[in-house]
Amino acid sequence: MPRLPACPSPAESQWERGNTRLAPPPGLPSLPSGRHKMVAGGTGRLLCSLLVPALFLSGALCLCVAVLLWGVRLWLQARKRRLGPAGRDGQRPVLVAFFHPYCNAGGGGERVLWCAIRTLQKKYKNITCVVYTGDRDATAEEIVEGAFRRFNIKLTHPVKFVFLEKRYLVEASLYPHFTLLGQSLGSVFLGWEALLKCVPDIYIDSMGYAFTLPLFKYLGGCRVGCYVHYPTISTDMLSVVRNQDTRFNNAAFITNNPLISKFKLVYYYLFAFLYGLVGSCSDVVMVNSSWTLNHILSIWRTGACTSVVYPPCDVQTFLDIPLEEEKSTAECSIVSVSQFRPEKDHPLQIRAFAKLLKEKRSGQQPSLKLILIGGCRNQQDEERVNNLKHLCEELGVSGSVMFRVNIPFEELKKHLAEATIGLHTMWNEHFGIGVVECMAAGTVILAHNSGGPKLDIVVPYEGHITGFLAENEDNYAEKMAYILSLAPEKRLEIRENARRSVYRFSDRHFEETFLLSVEPLFK
Repeated sequence: MPRLPACPSPAESQWERGNTRLAPPPGLPSLPSGRHKMVAGGTGRLLCSLLVPALFLSGALCLCVAVLLWGVRLWLQARKRRLGPAGRDGQRPVLVAFFHPYCNAGGGGERVLWCAIRTLQKKYKNITCVVYTGDRDATAEEIVEGAFRRFNIKLTHPVKFVFLEKRYLVEASLYPHFTLLGQSLGSVFLGWEALLKCVPDIYIDSMGYAFTLPLFKYLGGCRVGCYVHYPTISTDMLSVVRNQDTRFNNAAFITNNPLISKFKLVYYYLFAFLYGLVGSCSDVVMVNSSWTLNHILSIWRTGACTSVVYPPCDVQTFLDIPLEEEKSTAECSIVSVSQFRPEKDHPLQIRAFAKLLKEKRSGQQPSLKLILIGGCRNQQDEERVNNLKHLCEELGVSGSVMFRVNIPFEELKKHLAEATIGLHTMWNEHFGIGVVECMAAGTVILAHNSGGPKLDIVVPYEGHITGFLAENEDNYAEKMAYILSLAPEKRLEIRENARRSVYRFSDRHFEETFLLSVEPLFK
């Protein structure tokens, strides 16, 4: 009877076969080693079979998108050649376009726009300036006339206006939540409409819509620049959310909920990352103050092409106002010059003024009047003015507060010439043209202790003070009372120092620094 081979012991079997796999615990079924290899191999083949097509499809999709974008760029360039205007000598002029959807407003940003256009028209002969605007309720002639009436700026050559129909896409009221992201994405669609209507050679975003920069650079084939009045998001805004501080853009229901605050902080950080990406597309970056410069450099990281260009202030016109020692009058006026926007914090001005009146001794003379001067861009601004009037009624100061909306330049000049104090309350104001105008006109300025006024404007000049700074309602009321208590000759000394300090914010200085900054765009 033949003998069967002896079965090797488990240890011998593993040793002889070179299999170091440990035996399963007693009671558990053993899976043959071949089956293990089959499962592992099958999984690997499955992953490879999915990964390779996915990579192929992703590459094909990216290629299709790149081809599509390149095709759009070629189509836009052909459209530009076909529709571009011809120059007087047969040479096509250089189209310099400014993206300014609210060019008919009366704020400092609009003054920068018109001064920039006037400066380029004087320097370069073979250019045509274009303004993308959503102000369809006004004609081109009315807009130009409004610039002269409000800012005393007269252009040397005509301007081409491209009227946009989708400006509502950048209205904050359209996005009650995720406003920054909504307005930024809306500006891309508005920019696309602008690009379809006119393809420029040089594109300058003069209103802070940075998300349009890559659109004009990569699809429009333009050299792009921007003038940043205020960063869409700043490190200070991140700090406000991180510290759960209540502000006009950080409501109390958010600050009171740690979970929502954390979510908003993540949203802000993601938006800041996107903002940095689009901003870095700019060939030339101009900022209006040291405060703005610090924030733009920290987010955009464009130090090589970024420069400070102080906004043009019509200081010479205000310097023409005679500066004399005040004579005793029956009334002293406190004047505020700023657009009626939420960040300007007009309620703080009214509450501080009401506190000043309340604490003023009954026999103190002269009487006081607060004059709020500013521009309204839309219905939301007009509603804001109505709310401020209701606040005056609630505080019992409506008889001492005057609102002057969208007034002519000469009337503005008259109010400033008669004022004793110039008032400013915006936290982290990017620059503060209204502050400079008040100082040039001869008022004693009281501004917020932050941003441009703190770093660039209300600073000692030749060792002498040029104005005062405050932060809250009590602080403002105290400083206004202190200024009014000063002897007229002391106030005159402060006013003279302030006047001497504002020459660095003149139109002439702006023209020099602006031309120097945009020169790379014309090479």
